[in-house]
Amino acid sequence: MSHATFRQYWDLTKPRVVALIVFTALVGMFLAVEGLPTAEETRRGVLGFIGIWLAASSAAAINQLLDSRIDAKMARTSWRPIVAGQITPAQALVFALILAALSMLILVLWVNAITAVLTFASLIGYAVVYTVFLKRATPQNIVIGGIAGAAPPLLGWASITGMQGEWDWPHALLLVLIIFVWTPPHFWALAIFRRADYARAMVPMLPVTHGVEYTRWQILFYTVLLVAVTVLPWVAGMSGLFYLGGALVLGVVFLGYAWKLMNPPDELYAMKVFNYSIVYLMALFAFLLLDHWMLPWFQPAPAFMLQPAA
Repeated sequence: MSHATFRQYWDLTKPRVVALIVFTALVGMFLAVEGLPTAEETRRGVLGFIGIWLAASSAAAINQLLDSRIDAKMARTSWRPIVAGQITPAQALVFALILAALSMLILVLWVNAITAVLTFASLIGYAVVYTVFLKRATPQNIVIGGIAGAAPPLLGWASITGMQGEWDWPHALLLVLIIFVWTPPHFWALAIFRRADYARAMVPMLPVTHGVEYTRWQILFYTVLLVAVTVLPWVAGMSGLFYLGGALVLGVVFLGYAWKLMNPPDELYAMKVFNYSIVYLMALFAFLLLDHWMLPWFQPAPAFMLQPAA
């Protein structure tokens, strides 16, 4: 395979998007164990990471295959391999199915069944339910479809524990909730900037159906909600003051961006909000990881709910 061909298939997997996905899954893995992972936990974690990465890449390829008509009408996506004729739809389908099959094989045989089931459900949720139905049906597409995109920390957690611990589900689902609430302000900021593209492709994104001003208010609302939700890991006793401080600082900056977006200095400002939202999520999960593993001297604050029994 030539370098050019490899790059075309690599682009088919949306590598930058998938990198953020697998990073949050990796953090979920580390948060699932106390201290350093054992040899067995490390084995499951590595194989789980590979399986989740392959599934996310497969979902991205299926998304590009099913969205090729829309992608051709949008400046942001008109360069993608299928639209540009570099990869045929049949080749893309075979490639995506191979990735999905390898993912399921690894997760079922060498990780655990619950991770395989959750990963498959997430793949179908994004690649089929969101791409085929929700994206074209409702301006709340990114909110409802965000459930599938928010699953990676749960998948990472499940790969380590099999979701058998008393507090696995509540704590893992808190991480899912953070990404779920983060998704609308993240994506709607991009949609504001690219609203002409979405209108041309007849995709009912919120700025197209309800206008830019309404979307700006929704971004501000979800950002306020996000800041509140990111406090919950501290409230639940799964993180300490180091994380709390980092989350609040990141949240205040995000609120500043969202507030300024209400009356932006220029059209490009929405992209600044979008770009910060990516940095925000990566930094937030990095704070969770540092607090939990690398900085054990920051003890958790007293928890008010979801605290395991002594």
